[in-house]
Amino acid sequence: MEQNRKWLLVPMILTGMALIPVGDSAGKLLTEAGLSPIFVAWSRLLVGFICILPFSGIKASEVKSLLDWRLLFRAGLFTGAIFCMITALKTESIANVFGIFFIGPIIAYFLSALVLKEQITTLRSILLMIGFLGVLLVVKPGFGVSSGLLFALIAGTLYGCMLVANRWLSAFFRPRLILLSTLLAGGVALTPIGIETLPESVDGWLVAMVLISSIASALGNLIIIEANRRLDANVVAPFVYSQLVAAAILGVVLFNDWPDVYSLIGLVIIFSSGILSFVLANRKKARQTA
Repeated sequence: MEQNRKWLLVPMILTGMALIPVGDSAGKLLTEAGLSPIFVAWSRLLVGFICILPFSGIKASEVKSLLDWRLLFRAGLFTGAIFCMITALKTESIANVFGIFFIGPIIAYFLSALVLKEQITTLRSILLMIGFLGVLLVVKPGFGVSSGLLFALIAGTLYGCMLVANRWLSAFFRPRLILLSTLLAGGVALTPIGIETLPESVDGWLVAMVLISSIASALGNLIIIEANRRLDANVVAPFVYSQLVAAAILGVVLFNDWPDVYSLIGLVIIFSSGILSFVLANRKKARQTA
């Protein structure tokens, strides 16, 4: 019965993962319109905090916890990943940025074994690498070294560390408190330079993009934190590759960037490797609890 309930988490995880590229696509549209990556990152954090706060259920006794060093550490990882991702998207295509960004799941998978002592297996490690090969089919790298791609690499590294931090912190704090602290700390930290990058004029389109960027990112991360509370970090990590499926769809709809046959094959490989890794992890746990 417990294993069946875990299968119900799959649609939740996929939804949370899909919301991340939705927020990043809105951020890319904002930077293409001339807005600073600093402003996009700052507004995403502050607006996300305002939107999450009424539903956070925070208690007076928890306010002090918002400044706990462990939560501030995660906030630093999250804020850095957002800023680097938005900066990379300003000059690079979504496919290339997300391709490099997916170094994150590999880092999370092995770092969780090192730091959290979570078990890894040869077969699941192979599946993770196969998923990354699927990414290469989509991206078809012939990467030159550019500042945008370097920012994407840093973003992926920080994100992988954050996935492990999610699992670590879930033992001490509830998911909404973790996210609330991250949004508040990151927003406050960026305020001094964020104010300097305010747009000269505000219209309905800008407000809509800021709201989409903020709410999609906040909700997606909340779902992922909740998933990490219920599952090992190295079980959730392979599903990060599913973000590329959403990124491919958004690339077609928003930027007229159509995937070719190799890209479609890569997307199928990415999705399948995540599902198979999840199946293997749950079968092992089922045998251990039987």
